Amino acid sequence: MTDTIENILITGASSGIGEALAEYYAKNGAKNLFLSGRNEQRLNDVAKRCQKHGSNVFPKIIDVSNREEMAQWIADCDKIAPLNLVFANAGVSTGEENPTNIYNTFNTNVMGVLNTVTPTVELYKNTPRQKQIIAITASIAGYHGLPSCPSYSATKACVKAYGEALRGSLKEHKIQVNIICPGFVKSRITDKNTCPMPFFMQADKAAEIIAAGIEKNSSLIAFPWPMRLAVWFMSSLPNCISDFIYGSLPHKV
Repeated sequence: MTDTIENILITGASSGIGEALAEYYAKNGAKNLFLSGRNEQRLNDVAKRCQKHGSNVFPKIIDVSNREEMAQWIADCDKIAPLNLVFANAGVSTGEENPTNIYNTFNTNVMGVLNTVTPTVELYKNTPRQKQIIAITASIAGYHGLPSCPSYSATKACVKAYGEALRGSLKEHKIQVNIICPGFVKSRITDKNTCPMPFFMQADKAAEIIAAGIEKNSSLIAFPWPMRLAVWFMSSLPNCISDFIYGSLPHKV
């Protein structure tokens, strides 16, 4: 990790990829970590482990779907230490596709990303710094709408497209945007899955891949590569073929 990536904010840091990223950057010299989550016990446990590696850690219990609270929190963090890297990482799975779960999925996975990215962009524009990076966690599931998880795949497709567009539009402001599209990574979401999970990966390995991609400024950090290749190929097929293939896949809980 470069010395200039010192102050890092991560949403969804109480488990899964967010937790692994927090520990990775703590081990690799991050000075200040601003971590959010919705489970106080898990988030505090992550914070304690990161503190042991020498980072100053500021945990915050917050709902990313709350626009005003997110904007205020991000501004407060930036006052403590100018942010260099912000992960819009918080996300949920849908479970049963009922109205309550559908709206919760979109509120967290889409509005939560907007509520993280939008105030960060304004901070970066108004007070430029040497390193100003935004990383958005989408998913391999965002390459094509999946009948087995309509809401989840739709939200991830949305933030993937949003991040890709932002990368180009913010280039003139020297704001780096990286889109993360992981496959099946150990998390509280995958713990609930009953479907097959090919190329299943531990979260610490995923964090290493993500950090390396950000370091290289890769536009799209999609992994593992066999799964990325497969979903890219599937997304290029005619709908009559892809509908049949995707329709035969097992349900993702």
